Amino acid sequence: MSEIKLTESAPTEDNGEEKDWAAAKAFFDNLKTNKPRPPKPRYAVTIAVSSRTLFNMVKERKIYQDEGLEKYVAYQMEHESEPLMPGAAFPFVQALMNVNSRLRQLYPDSEELFDIVLMTNNHAQVGVRLINSINHYDLSIERFCMTGGESPIGYLKAYMTNLYLSKDSDKVTEAIEEGIAAATMFTADSENELSKTQLRVAFDGDAVLFSDESEIIVKQHGLDTFFEHEKEFENKPLAQGPLKCFLEALGKLQRKFIAKNERLNCPIRTFLVTARSAASSGARVLKTLRSWGLEIDEALFLAGAPKGPLLEKIKPHIFFDDQMFHIEGAQQMGTISAHVPYGIGQKYHKGKLIEQPPKK
Repeated sequence: MSEIKLTESAPTEDNGEEKDWAAAKAFFDNLKTNKPRPPKPRYAVTIAVSSRTLFNMVKERKIYQDEGLEKYVAYQMEHESEPLMPGAAFPFVQALMNVNSRLRQLYPDSEELFDIVLMTNNHAQVGVRLINSINHYDLSIERFCMTGGESPIGYLKAYMTNLYLSKDSDKVTEAIEEGIAAATMFTADSENELSKTQLRVAFDGDAVLFSDESEIIVKQHGLDTFFEHEKEFENKPLAQGPLKCFLEALGKLQRKFIAKNERLNCPIRTFLVTARSAASSGARVLKTLRSWGLEIDEALFLAGAPKGPLLEKIKPHIFFDDQMFHIEGAQQMGTISAHVPYGIGQKYHKGKLIEQPPKK
């Protein structure tokens, strides 16, 4: 899994890179601009978003699918002065920018900030419309990766990505297999009013923050065996899941607010929303987080109840889950959701085994 970036001094061999950054900083500081400079990737929490998650490109996508690449590029160029409409990840990106504003007020020289990268396989000619749209909404996105039809996944590690969000489930699966936290974004069926001052992130537990080891027992042996297993191994931490390192990165930034006595006014709030039962299997989850040195602001154990109604109350900017029926339920209640295609849950839907295609 992708590891959180360290803030220790760079090794000696990186002195050249440090000098380059110092020169770039000096040049940027001499420019008259109100736009904050991007943080060093080494220290930033880097969020890579695809163009189709940041903006609503359903119409443009249909042109590409029905009429081909050349017509698609021509359409984008003809309409490059028209801003694209916001997409599923747009409120999340705005919330990240708000956290950065608060961090810069408390730590004016800190590089420990969110850095948003547009990661897209769009042709560079489409980049003008993307840039115009980003400037129209005054989004702080300076780093782009436009790969002209090639998969951008190979660039994620080079950009030191902590989280990758896309509409393409195949690319997300590829990123997870490369050890990078990733999820497929889904737009809510209706709009909930989201916080303008606090980034709110909700996570499922098993196969998201944690591995799917316990979920395998549920699927293969039933709940009673699962409860017995969790009681027996209550003091053994669960292995990490694909989103653990993103929670760790959020925790790193939360601690910067706590250090300034801003715990009660922290602009980041995290939620664990799990189908586990608290009394029967909750202790191991909480002890695992404790063993990792991580805090979760709110932990909700639903004992199999639907997640949608609670998520409607939480109003997260993003909710991560590994099972599509939870994603669908959240969507119906107005929650922007992100599917994590990881673990044994991908073989089941609503508790039933999905028929697998025969092996060739």
